[in-house]
Amino acid sequence: MILKPELVKRIKEFFGLNIYETKVWLALLSKGIASAGEIADLSGVPRSRTYDVLESLEKSGFAIVKIGKPVKYIAVKPTEVIEKIKANTLQDAQEKVKSLSNLKSTQEYKELEELHNAGISPIKAHEIIGSIKGRANILSRIRELLNNATKEVLICTSIDDFEDKIRVLMPSIEKLNKSNIKIKLILSGDAEKIKKINNKYKLKAKVFDTPTRVFIADKKELLFMITPETIEDEIGIWLDSQFFTNSLSNIIERSIKLDD
Repeated sequence: MILKPELVKRIKEFFGLNIYETKVWLALLSKGIASAGEIADLSGVPRSRTYDVLESLEKSGFAIVKIGKPVKYIAVKPTEVIEKIKANTLQDAQEKVKSLSNLKSTQEYKELEELHNAGISPIKAHEIIGSIKGRANILSRIRELLNNATKEVLICTSIDDFEDKIRVLMPSIEKLNKSNIKIKLILSGDAEKIKKINNKYKLKAKVFDTPTRVFIADKKELLFMITPETIEDEIGIWLDSQFFTNSLSNIIERSIKLDD
């Protein structure tokens, strides 16, 4: 059996397997049930390694050992494997969240805060600037920025970008609404899509044609995107400077009013 390199690569990434595990599992799936020797011949994996790999796949829930002699292995349906991985991932995530939440009550966390406060106190506000790379890091910083707001938030982006980030943004936006923190939402793009978003989430987004993508909290802290939204590996500039952020907020707000 000839395994397509592209299929092997994608399955390896999707399921978190190594190259041998991927080849052996695909070979086993093609047979349904087979001995280690048969799998070695089909997969191209050295026979000396096939036994270890099959044992690893069994422990991970990708294969089942058939009772009897000679020993054979049964392929687990891909749908069952996916459900098992989903359950394990969810459980691991819940345990990690619980562990991180409990960390705040430890002495180690207090020492981390003391170290951070000691390091940040000599820095002037206009000197706090950093580059944020990668979608996950961008989303995390936006969520932190919104959660830190105490007076108002200004979000200026495209409707497509907003929809892409809405799963992360909405919990924070709902929290801001409950705390009576003012939200200024400015979206560019398809007016009908913006209208639907407004109706669905009870928002009051204003339509304004601009390529700007910026998230501002209390006219003090901001995240300014410097890459087009079409680029997968996003880059943003995070800045904690009241003078600059206040000036930019005023420019954006005045531009919108002048366009009315």
